[in-house]
Amino acid sequence: MQHDALYYPSASRRMATFGKRGMVATSQPLAAQVGISILQQGGNAIDAAIATAAALTVVEPTSNGIGSDAFAIVWVDGKLHGLNASGPAPQAATIEALKALGHDTMPNHGMLPVTVPGAPAAWAALSERFGKLPFAELLAPAISLADEGFPVSPVIHQMWKEAFNTYSAYDEASFKPWFDTFAPKGHAPKPGELWRSEGHAKSLKAIADTRAKAFYEGDLSEAIDAFSREHGGLLRKEDLAAYQPEWVDPISVRYKGHDIWEIPPNGSGIIVLQALGMLERLGEEGRDPVETLHRRIEATKLAYVDGFAHVTDLDAMRPTIDQMLDDDYLKSRAAMIGEQAVDPIHGNPIKGGTVYLATADNDGNMVSLIQSNFKGFGSGMVVPGTGISLQNRGWSFSLDPQHPNALAPGKRTYHTIIPGFITKDNQAVGPFGVMGGYMQPQGHVQVVTAMLEDQLNPQAALDMPRWKWTKGKTIEVEADFPNHLALALARRGHDIVKVADSISFGRGQIILRDPDTGVLQGGTEPRTDGAVLPW
Repeated sequence: MQHDALYYPSASRRMATFGKRGMVATSQPLAAQVGISILQQGGNAIDAAIATAAALTVVEPTSNGIGSDAFAIVWVDGKLHGLNASGPAPQAATIEALKALGHDTMPNHGMLPVTVPGAPAAWAALSERFGKLPFAELLAPAISLADEGFPVSPVIHQMWKEAFNTYSAYDEASFKPWFDTFAPKGHAPKPGELWRSEGHAKSLKAIADTRAKAFYEGDLSEAIDAFSREHGGLLRKEDLAAYQPEWVDPISVRYKGHDIWEIPPNGSGIIVLQALGMLERLGEEGRDPVETLHRRIEATKLAYVDGFAHVTDLDAMRPTIDQMLDDDYLKSRAAMIGEQAVDPIHGNPIKGGTVYLATADNDGNMVSLIQSNFKGFGSGMVVPGTGISLQNRGWSFSLDPQHPNALAPGKRTYHTIIPGFITKDNQAVGPFGVMGGYMQPQGHVQVVTAMLEDQLNPQAALDMPRWKWTKGKTIEVEADFPNHLALALARRGHDIVKVADSISFGRGQIILRDPDTGVLQGGTEPRTDGAVLPW
């Protein structure tokens, strides 16, 4: 049912991009060019994804880095494969240890919220299982970008400046390497200003030459350990050496005749599946755009509070995935959606600052990959001389021992980053993702419903003005969100707040394949410096 004319008149600003032999979509044109060049050298979609991901650590350090986590969904030979490369808490990370240091909640900066980074291991694992080209060749373009420098793009400058201001508030010596690496001239690089990092290039070279072993067992792990010890961190080289990414089976729900796939917990993709599952059980939406928006917002809210209440490392979760996606449970949650906005509460299903990229090749392989520092540059901790900025994913842990997501040694925390994938009749339709912290599941719901319910093409789906639930009945909307819809939602009890900063509403990429012709159709995010490049 298409209601974009009533819904968002701006949804068709740009046309989708088409290609046949391959496609790469991501938030930085230089990184997209790296991916396309790998395809043209004979690499497959997995090779292109790895090369693009490595390049993004250089050209978008404001959102990800060598010290990031990663997740991926890969379509190869008619089957989906999931990779969870999020790292666990260090073995020394206990609630008692944090409280002894004077913390009642997890800090967001410094060494304490740093968990084991998984991104380098993800690249190596993907290459070993599915890649065609030598691993070192895939990282070579990123190494060149770091060594020679690149001109900073406008949106990246904005996020870089925000990080500069944030870290400037700290006077601890541990933050000095961040300024030495990312603000060597005493300011965040301006748009068009060249930024380079010799240390970043050397670290990528060591990772390339050792298939990431240098990061987890070699000189880089020694440097990370020494820096952590010097600045009161809990991460040790033993934590790094023990790490292995995990191959997992993606999970799904049926929506509008398609299967929507996400990585299972500790990722938050199950929130997307719950929301879409509720919407599917509510039946046809009809032609009223206000009712359509209201339903989608309410379903997302109800799913999100379930996620906050239950999602953590899968081994520590109380409800199972099957219980959270159970038909009767989703029907009961959907039944809570009425005419007026509700202040959502979680149910009981128990019976008794990220980068995203999508790639596709001519052989039918497709990749949905996401990697992240969590918030901006992450912890603000940069290992001197290496260019390695460490994520702050441990910030999501709770120090309440009764909370499902309570901190524990070796435990993986609730994770916001989620790659998505769509199939139909056991055939790949394509990868999609929307980065941006807690916006990600909401962005997934919005682009999937736009494409499969509103019949919008990928670019139009990404161009649509977005909404974001923040708490209770509060819904933030973008500045160009139609006033008549905002007022109508307010009459239904939603507290609507217009927000000028569009970056906070996520940044997505989509690639879809026509099952009959093999033609690729892609869209890229208008809220960032993104590019979708066909071949």
